Amino acid sequence: MPDDRPLRPVTVDEISASLAFALRYDRRQRVLHGDEFMARITAERLVEHLEASGFVLMKRPPAGATRAR
Repeated sequence: MPDDRPLRPVTVDEISASLAFALRYDRRQRVLHGDEFMARITAERLVEHLEASGFVLMKRPPAGATRAR
């Protein structure tokens, strides 16, 4: 069943937060201690590279969100 909710461009902060979370956690458990700073720096660098390479990331609205008219 296709999901026909409209996509929207994600913000730089959303991309950074998602990447930093993935770098810090494995199945919602911390991977290493003291990794918060390094994960944030790495995520920011990855976002800079994605933007410079012309990537556009899209995101679905939260489930149950109503459409703007």
